[in-house]
Amino acid sequence: MEQLYELVRDHPFFQGLSREEVLNFLSLCQQKTYRQSELLFHANEQREGILLLLSGVAEVFVGPSDNREVLEMLKPGELIGLSSIADLIGGQKRNQDYRVGVMATEAGQCLLIPNHVIEKRLHDPNFHHYLFTQLAFRLSEIYSSLAEQVMITRKAKETGSLVRRVQDIMTTSLIKVEPDTLCSVVAQQMTEHRTSSVLVVKNEKLLGIITERDLVSRVIYERKNGKTNASEFMTKNPITISKYAYCYEALSTFILQGVKHLPVTEEEEVVGIITLSDVMRQNVDSMMQTIKTIESATEETLPSVKMAIYDVVDALLQDDVPIFKVLDNVTKLFDRLVKRCIEMAIENLSVREGMQPPVAFCFYQMGSAGREEQFLLTDQDHFLVYEKSTPEIENYFSMVGETIVSLLEKAGYARCLGEMMASNPSWRGSLETWMNRVQTWSSQATNQNMLLAQNFFSYRFLYGDKELHNKFEARLLEKMKNAKIFLYRLHEQEHQIPSLDNPIRALFKLERKQLDIKKEILFPYHHCLQILSLEYGIISGTPFERIDRLVEKKAFSESFGKDVKAAASDVMLLYVKQRWRQFKNKENMTSILYFSHLTTKEKEELMLSVKIVKEIQTLVNAHFNI
Repeated sequence: MEQLYELVRDHPFFQGLSREEVLNFLSLCQQKTYRQSELLFHANEQREGILLLLSGVAEVFVGPSDNREVLEMLKPGELIGLSSIADLIGGQKRNQDYRVGVMATEAGQCLLIPNHVIEKRLHDPNFHHYLFTQLAFRLSEIYSSLAEQVMITRKAKETGSLVRRVQDIMTTSLIKVEPDTLCSVVAQQMTEHRTSSVLVVKNEKLLGIITERDLVSRVIYERKNGKTNASEFMTKNPITISKYAYCYEALSTFILQGVKHLPVTEEEEVVGIITLSDVMRQNVDSMMQTIKTIESATEETLPSVKMAIYDVVDALLQDDVPIFKVLDNVTKLFDRLVKRCIEMAIENLSVREGMQPPVAFCFYQMGSAGREEQFLLTDQDHFLVYEKSTPEIENYFSMVGETIVSLLEKAGYARCLGEMMASNPSWRGSLETWMNRVQTWSSQATNQNMLLAQNFFSYRFLYGDKELHNKFEARLLEKMKNAKIFLYRLHEQEHQIPSLDNPIRALFKLERKQLDIKKEILFPYHHCLQILSLEYGIISGTPFERIDRLVEKKAFSESFGKDVKAAASDVMLLYVKQRWRQFKNKENMTSILYFSHLTTKEKEELMLSVKIVKEIQTLVNAHFNI
């Protein structure tokens, strides 16, 4: 009892009472211990009192426990079940349907305060003030939450064209032909039905697709006659998409695969077809024009590409497309832009100097571009690897590196202040040169070398010889097999992710009022994934690809992998939304997130997300016995 008294004596429920009075009240209450995931209150049960949380964390939820929607997070010192106070104040019992349940998210203890004990305290003015303050605060939050839900519902009705299902916009009138159908008949069918594609099927199985482009490039250009069979010029085994997929998934496929027609399937049966034009009509007509602008870019038109891509970013964010799908789509556009600059650099040297690449080479992106998380053009982060080195080869790639940097600068990429670019001799070199650099970082693990290594291991292959790239990664993997000290030093550079133990339900309850979401959350998250990946022989990959590989290697459980992806998505969404708003409003760009600027839902999600992401850092700490 003495230990319990020390825990609760300063709580507002017992303030103004003598030690003997508090002990007397406590004798009428019941102290309970609960396990993680244990239900403290079931939904729809009559409450016999309220709970005072002594330790641990609990959540108020609605819906079945295996598919619950969290309404509120509660910390030690808070009361659970305030809605039952209405019975006491009203002086009558009601058959109230509470609808919500309370579950422990961490093991802990609580104090059950029966209704008759609460009634004895109602006459105390201090307790009255505390109780009604709590009820008023809770009511304010409920109205705020309801207002948010109304706005979300309205927005979903007014926008969201890219979150429509493929089945909502696909064409179901399909033109099908047999594999032995003559070319002249296929052309006639396309003309009569005014369609740009025909499906080639046999026994209801899809074998291929014929588009207008196929007719031009494989029949007319190659001067085949009208008696050529469809099977000879069709695109075999075409890429398909499910009717239940979202439009943004179709858009990603169009961009990634470079196709304009997708047969739509349901359980392997073709039920429709969707074209790039169908998706373009969903309020993102600028996408097609943007792709054309990139592909035909010249030095004069490069500056216009950036804003064209930004228009696509804006359209995707307005349609509430999931953030990593937004980044995936935009990355494909930025990749096209960078590849175009590389091609132009090679063309320029060919025209000016009559020089061609002397050996196979690879171009790699680093930083946010390497992680496929770039949505605003930042500074340049890239490097070159080539097969071997001679003075002539070094001279060529020196000119190529500087030309690429110059063209990217015209496109809107600022030069890296740290000179981490292919124009810098330290960020280009032969395969052997790069292996020696990595060996130096590993054996001379200074703080500066660790910073270089952190950036380097965020790389992503973008352009060049695939065989050389495979050799490059194989050599890196060998280097990392005996690099325990190197990984330990990488881990020492990490900033610890903060604990947001207090529920972020209201500003006055916060010990922290702001968070640097980039430095305190995203950077440690990326670096911890990087370190774990290297430890498990995963040399490269985007964060989500690394998570999938870590699940495959049993470093993460499948459920934890899903939780980390969801948490990272929530954090990244907050970061992207803030930075995009700042860019559009021409404000100073900052990654400082003020909790007072977040909605109730965003605050709750942030607390849970940070807690999950922090678990990765805990795993890394345990791995290195820290």
